Amino acid sequence: MIPYILIVFAFLAGLVTILAPCIWPVLPIVLSSSIAGGKGHKRPLAITLGVMLSFTIFTLSISYLVRIFHFDPNILRFIAVVVIAFLGLTMIIPVLAVKFEILVSKLSNIFGQNTSKKGSGFLPGFITGLSLGIVWSPCAGPILATIATLAATGQVTFSVILITLAYVIGAGIPLFAFAYGGQHFIKRARGVNKYTGIIQKIFGVVMILAAIAIYTNYDQILQLELINEFPILGSVVNGFESSQVVTDQLNKLKGIQTTSSNTTGLFNANTPAPEFIGIDKWLNTNKPITTARLRGKVVLVDFWTYTCINCIRTLPHVTSWYDKYKNQGFEVIGIHTPEFQFEHNTQNVQQAIKMYNIHYPVGQDNEYATWNNFSNEYWPAEYLIDAKGIIRRTEFGEGEYDQTELAIQALLKENGEKITSKLSKMPDETPSNSISPETYLGSSRMQYYYPAGNLGNGSNNFTLSNNLSQNSFSIGGLWTIENEFAVANNHASLNYNFTADKVYIILNPGAIKPGIVRILFDGKPISSNEAGADVNNSQVKVDSDRLYSIVDLHGKYENHIVTLEFLSQGIQVFTFTFG
Repeated sequence: MIPYILIVFAFLAGLVTILAPCIWPVLPIVLSSSIAGGKGHKRPLAITLGVMLSFTIFTLSISYLVRIFHFDPNILRFIAVVVIAFLGLTMIIPVLAVKFEILVSKLSNIFGQNTSKKGSGFLPGFITGLSLGIVWSPCAGPILATIATLAATGQVTFSVILITLAYVIGAGIPLFAFAYGGQHFIKRARGVNKYTGIIQKIFGVVMILAAIAIYTNYDQILQLELINEFPILGSVVNGFESSQVVTDQLNKLKGIQTTSSNTTGLFNANTPAPEFIGIDKWLNTNKPITTARLRGKVVLVDFWTYTCINCIRTLPHVTSWYDKYKNQGFEVIGIHTPEFQFEHNTQNVQQAIKMYNIHYPVGQDNEYATWNNFSNEYWPAEYLIDAKGIIRRTEFGEGEYDQTELAIQALLKENGEKITSKLSKMPDETPSNSISPETYLGSSRMQYYYPAGNLGNGSNNFTLSNNLSQNSFSIGGLWTIENEFAVANNHASLNYNFTADKVYIILNPGAIKPGIVRILFDGKPISSNEAGADVNNSQVKVDSDRLYSIVDLHGKYENHIVTLEFLSQGIQVFTFTFG
């Protein structure tokens, strides 16, 4: 069934994208390239069509291409940046422009395009648009975020293609209006004609600077500053996508059941359990696990990853249930689905299994195959399955441990077991106060989400600020911003104005082991009373890629500034999490 409502909303979402700060860094390139193409509409139209085509193809097919050809998708981004910079050079150096025009003319003749009319510039504009479509990262509201997730996990359907096309058509209309209108205004402005050559060179420099900003990921930082300066635009652009109608339609698109035939008491689901598929390696067991092997047992499937603080706080409860009920027909299956690239490493997962005393089987779901088969979306996520293979209860995020254990006991009794044990008295460490959001430092994930039980959609609402208002951070020194992480270079520092009881950060030492990070608390070396478990004498030794505890206020939820001074170069910083 074609989701007409989502198609309409996707078109509207694309239409208002021109207002979002995330598109502003690429607008100078659009305008610059349009100016270089004469007075007609062909150049702006070509740029727009190029952006629409490459963004659609790149969004929907990149995950398939990477799996088939095993290449780094950043190569395409690098090529696109080089093309944009080269086109900027042609606007500055006349000789280079002439040679490029000859080449374009030959290519146009091959494809049957008439280039006799000087200045049409369709093909150069189209090449610019193709490049922009690869490097452009629009602010992802719920609709576009769902498209990206389904595409990345190999679930591209006809409906997903239609919704994507509706979005890019919506985005293309104001983009063309901006390109054509800007071109028309500058070409018609009084007194401009005699300075056309100089203006073209200036715009060429703008294109080169924009290409450099994209290559260094400074455009992502600029986007965050713009979002901070104009926060109302974020809510205006994405606000209407958060309606219940759109949410229900997106759930259907993702295959998530919004209703259930059994939603009372301890149980909130009643669907057959999917199979464990695409598991790279099974750990803590000699044989692959299948649903058929588990039939006759009550099973808890736990989706986790070893650097997720929400998962880490859940693990003691899961491992205790396994140890308590394993002799009464109860089984736990851990599905380790990585959030970051380094979490694919089997040795790292084995170390985490040992660290957290996990004795049940764990499957490495590196390609998200089982994750997708369960239509899962969260870390951690618990699926409680009865002896007949039916999912009877789901729990996403932290908390509700008593309810989950009661449900385990109920299903074991239903299976004929005599359960006399009392509920575990392990404390629930789920944060009950309002705390700072999880904050990513990689360019592709500069966003936060609320840890459950305050689950929410990802957004770009944290601030990047020198004033360090609450829940904001600032960076100092030299940094290299990569997709998943930021790399600390010379004199690098990082300040975060947080509100929480505990502060954690995921770090990778890079080439130098161990890397050393000095921790300051409100501008002073952190004391032993405030230091996390991984801090010794105000320093953290970064010896492996994992989660590090840097602040522990022992139950006091307070507002402070934590500063990290990187005494070693090359340390990779992934994300802050709070407790």
